[in-house]
Amino acid sequence: MKIPIFAPRMLHYTKHICREDAQWVTFIHGAGGSSSIWFKQIRAFQKHFNVLLVDLRGHGKSKKPIYEKLKQYSFDVIGDEVIDVLDHLNIKKTHFVGISLGTIITRELSERYPARVSSMIMGGAVMKLNFRGQLLMRVGSALKSVLPYLLLYRFFALIIMPRKKHRESRNLFIGEAKKLYQKEFKRWFTLIAEVNPLLSLFRIKDAGVPTLYIMGSEDHMFLPSITKLVKGHENSTLFVIPECGHVVNVEQPHIFNEESTRFLLSIK
Repeated sequence: MKIPIFAPRMLHYTKHICREDAQWVTFIHGAGGSSSIWFKQIRAFQKHFNVLLVDLRGHGKSKKPIYEKLKQYSFDVIGDEVIDVLDHLNIKKTHFVGISLGTIITRELSERYPARVSSMIMGGAVMKLNFRGQLLMRVGSALKSVLPYLLLYRFFALIIMPRKKHRESRNLFIGEAKKLYQKEFKRWFTLIAEVNPLLSLFRIKDAGVPTLYIMGSEDHMFLPSITKLVKGHENSTLFVIPECGHVVNVEQPHIFNEESTRFLLSIK
């Protein structure tokens, strides 16, 4: 049963109910995306869990005047808005599934609200910006007030998802990014550009909850750092999908769904 919701001054969300006593799984999309990127996951997860899809601030249907206007974003603010939805629905605890930037938001929530997080599935996880990533952010910061944001976004999407087989993922995210406003893009870009200190903490500190990283073997920007991270985090495991890029839930949905649901069902 699909229940789309608008609540005053709250992020837009959609519920898919399996049964009233089922565990919840909350999906967090990446920058420039929306909850629509999870369309290949809903049926598989709803067989076992209640599913909650959230549109982050400025994305999808979470646009003004739903929430208070802010000049600058922080991960605290973004995370608290997700928690507001959980409180509104009386969801005390949930599994989280994040993709790309959504993995940073998920990990930040586990740091400040550990009692609310049952486990985490991190697809195309971003836990370190390598030299190329940091260079991209510097170039983007210098040009974000000059170039149209969509041109910048296309460029970043091509760098992160360069191969022909990644085209579906690129097109999906670019299509969603077209729905953003220029000012909204700048706020999110500024947030991402300042994320390195937070990521340093996350690489050092184990989250303390069962965590599954699902990465594509062709995710050249982010896979090396995740491979290193899981070796030092006892609660983390890594599953690498062969011949797959950054947006694993779109490129290889069957494998992503199978491994994710198996992981969640194994948690006592």
